[in-house]
Amino acid sequence: MEVRATTDPPLQTNADTVCLGLVEGEGVAHDVADGTLGALVESGEASARPRKVAVAHADGVRWLLVGLGARHELDAEAARVAAAVAETRARELGAQRLCWELPHHVDDAFAGGLVEGTLLSAYRFDRFKSSVDDDAPSRLEALVVSAHHDVGDPVGRAALVAAAANAARDLQNAPANEMTPTRLGERARELAEEVDGLSAEVDGREAIARGAMGAFGAVARGSDEDPALITLRYEPLGATGPVLGLVGKAVTFDTGGISIKPAAKMAEMKFDMSGGAAVLEAIGAIARLELPVRVVAVIGATENMPSGHAVKPGDIVRARNGITIEVNNTDAEGRLVLSDCLAWAVEQGAERIVDLATLTGAIVVALGSTHAGLFANDDAWAADVEAAARTSGELVWRLPLHAETAELIKGRYADIANATEVRKAGSITAAEFLKHFIGDVPWAHIDIAGTAWDLERPYARKGGAGFGVRLLVDLAQRVATGD
Repeated sequence: MEVRATTDPPLQTNADTVCLGLVEGEGVAHDVADGTLGALVESGEASARPRKVAVAHADGVRWLLVGLGARHELDAEAARVAAAVAETRARELGAQRLCWELPHHVDDAFAGGLVEGTLLSAYRFDRFKSSVDDDAPSRLEALVVSAHHDVGDPVGRAALVAAAANAARDLQNAPANEMTPTRLGERARELAEEVDGLSAEVDGREAIARGAMGAFGAVARGSDEDPALITLRYEPLGATGPVLGLVGKAVTFDTGGISIKPAAKMAEMKFDMSGGAAVLEAIGAIARLELPVRVVAVIGATENMPSGHAVKPGDIVRARNGITIEVNNTDAEGRLVLSDCLAWAVEQGAERIVDLATLTGAIVVALGSTHAGLFANDDAWAADVEAAARTSGELVWRLPLHAETAELIKGRYADIANATEVRKAGSITAAEFLKHFIGDVPWAHIDIAGTAWDLERPYARKGGAGFGVRLLVDLAQRVATGD
């Protein structure tokens, strides 16, 4: 979709459909000559209530009057929701070129939210469909944001970041027989070829074994598919701040291994690589935006399969940093993969680390799909992540780490265990496990098991949500500027 900003009024943008946002108690800012839009508001057909849309025709174009709610609620997330509602209605009406008139007295983040909401809502994953539904709504070809001042920068940035989130959704939604660890590594190499300043290295099973990554390697043993340790680097000239480390879990299909999962909804386990997908596309967006921050991204990609070669409950493995681990449950594989990836990121020079992983079902029970779980060993770094989450609309909620929960993962025969014997604090004990592999580096762990897919938000209803891309890009911006 073509996206651009302009200071031309909507009727000069060649749009066939114009969106006007209605704010409670403020009426229509710019009515048409015959007062059609104001009359629609006076009649009650058009409402300022969020998610309400009314349609009118005047001056040769279609008008969508979209409810925005109260003035004090006009943030970027309100813009995303309003834009998604408008995009859905516009497609139903056959719109091709859509123009949003930016409401008065909103910030640039609101303009960016309109772009993100439109592009995220317009996303479709249908390349495996044999035929096109003739009755399906048409797709928008262009989006224009009309404002009294130049909003080209926030509009362009939002378009780029939304495209990266949609690219992550493509990776998530692809079936596991296609989106193998090898294919994920190929995507990393493609990005490195496309984007200046970005490099990628992909190591397979033998290199993982030579690197003494016994935890990651143990998970990969059960599958015939080769695992991939993916390392990407972005090193712009002149960047002086700390090196940002991004680490992603990418289990491209998770059967649970020998501790096999129930059959119901196992098909959704293709989404267990969502953290890796977000990290991969986020570093691509960071490089495309030319943010002045050094970044190293590490993605551990593997399948978790049962076989005669698979790791067994009761096995003991040794991670790269020398810590020994009792594998009490092979379905607690994500923390095994991440343990070696986190240690590798530290060795690669990361000075601030955040990892994304669909790690525990317990976080879904605790927080649902509204917030991802946040854990951290450093209050200042946690505050930076929380600020990025608020700005991006990808919300997190911090949960505690504590010496008592750390005791729960102590091993009987090894240093630590990957699963506890008691059903307590499942997400917290998983984070306590990861904490053993980052040393003294400020670190944050984001458990996205509840937010990675099927968000049921207007701009991300079903399938992969690309959750984490916007958050990580905003976090990189903060590291770059020191904010």
